[in-house]
Amino acid sequence: MLMLIDDANLDNIRRMYDTFPCDGVTTNPTILKRETDKPWDTLLAIRRFLPRNAELHVQAISLTAEQIVQEAQYVLKRLGENTYIKIPVTGEGIKAMRLLSRDGVKKITATAIYTAMQAFVAAKAGARYAAPYVNRIDNLGADGVQVARSIHDMFRVHQLECDVIAASFKNSQQILSLCQHGIGAITASPDVLVQLLDHEVTDQAVEDFTQDFYDQCGDGKTMLDC
Repeated sequence: MLMLIDDANLDNIRRMYDTFPCDGVTTNPTILKRETDKPWDTLLAIRRFLPRNAELHVQAISLTAEQIVQEAQYVLKRLGENTYIKIPVTGEGIKAMRLLSRDGVKKITATAIYTAMQAFVAAKAGARYAAPYVNRIDNLGADGVQVARSIHDMFRVHQLECDVIAASFKNSQQILSLCQHGIGAITASPDVLVQLLDHEVTDQAVEDFTQDFYDQCGDGKTMLDC
C-alpha cells in the first residue's frame, strides 16, 4: 500500500519525508489555498523537493471536458513524469478521462468519489486511481471504509487496471482497515499519518529501556561508549 501526504505545505512534506517511507503528495484547490504562495509556485517547489519516482497529484479546475484535457496536458508538461491529473467524477470529468486515455495519458486520478459506481465508471473511462473520500462518506451516514473496500473488490473482480487511493481520514484505524484489505494507496494529512506510529505504551517502553541502561552504564551512555 502506497502512503501519500495530503498536504501542500513544503515544511510539513519535508518533515514527513524525514521520517516516513512516503510515496508522494496529493493536493487539491482547498489544500493549495492554505498556502501563501500562488498554486504554481507551491506545486513547482513540491515537485523539486520530491524524489524523482514520487507521485504528485494535481487537480484540474476546468469544467468542460475539452478544457480539462488542455489543462491536464499543460500540468503534465510543467510538472513532468509521475504527475497525476485529478479529475472529479462529473459527466464532463468522465468524458475528459476518456479523451486523455485515448491520447495515451494514463496517470489520471478520479476524485470526489462518494459511491462505488462512480469509481467503477471512472476506471472504465481510463483512471489509474480512484479516490473515495472515506470520512466525508461517513459524515453522510454511509460507511466510508466499506465503500473503499467495495471499490477495490470490484476493480479486482473485473480486472480493471485501477487502484483505490483512499482519502479523507479522521483516524489511523480507518487506514489500518484498508491496509488489511489490500487497498492500493492512501493519502492522509501529516497529523493522521503520525498516528500510525504514535503509541504511549511504546514511548513508555523506550523510556524504561533507556533508564535501565543508564542505571547500569551512566546517564547519557549508549552502546557506542558503555
